[in-house]
Amino acid sequence: MSSLNNRICIVTGSNSGIGKATATQLAAMGATVVLAVRNPEKGKAALNEVVVKTGNTKTEMMNLDISSKESIKKFVEEFTAKYKSLNILINNAGAEFAKQKLTLEGLEATFATDYLGPFRLTNLLIPVLKAGAPSRVINVTSGLQARGKLNLDDLQTSGKYDSMKVYANAKHMLTMFTYSLSRRLAGSGVTVYAFEPGFVATNLGKNSGSSLQSIMFGMVKFMQISPEKAAESLVYLATSPELDGVTGKCFAGKQEKATDEESKSESLQERLWEVSCAYQ
Repeated sequence: MSSLNNRICIVTGSNSGIGKATATQLAAMGATVVLAVRNPEKGKAALNEVVVKTGNTKTEMMNLDISSKESIKKFVEEFTAKYKSLNILINNAGAEFAKQKLTLEGLEATFATDYLGPFRLTNLLIPVLKAGAPSRVINVTSGLQARGKLNLDDLQTSGKYDSMKVYANAKHMLTMFTYSLSRRLAGSGVTVYAFEPGFVATNLGKNSGSSLQSIMFGMVKFMQISPEKAAESLVYLATSPELDGVTGKCFAGKQEKATDEESKSESLQERLWEVSCAYQ
């Protein structure tokens, strides 16, 4: 799809990395792109860069801390006051913390950022997604989600803190959410995908708070693909006519990928949805 004129997109976590590269590519195709970012200063810098590169002045920035229930609510109110429909929602924002951290609302930060935030945001935006149909939701997960396990009695993974375990569990839940959401939206014109970008050169390791992890990520940088390359696959999922009507699938790059049996269990997906709603 070479033109996205009159199409409205939200990309969360778009001040750097895959998010910024995705926003840039969508803007270059003519879309109205909302950069949803936590840090306004970095967001403004990213917005300026996208506009300069693409010449698309329909691009704008809105403040969103995906880990915060109140911030999500304010963002949705601001967005829906200006836009009556939404065509593409890319839940890209994510984080991994070397040390246990709680949000201001008392939630484990990785769980709140990588799973519960996208769950909340997407559900609040369903009316405008339906109004914009055909529309698409893409949840950026991770290959590490395959290592995740669902504990319905302990979604925030309490006990001894293991940053990668908590991260894998959150991305695992996000994959399960993708499948359950696709069933709920069947026939609405809104399709839903999970996307595993692969090993990408982003700020994830740098933002973990661990100097050791930052060094380790730096040592394997030669193995990483660029954010721009990963964004090409993400934009393909968001725009390709080949995927019209396809929903409830996981993709690694542009290829469909099977996930583990637990993630595909509809009964567990439904129980996860019910428990997640208790946080609303």
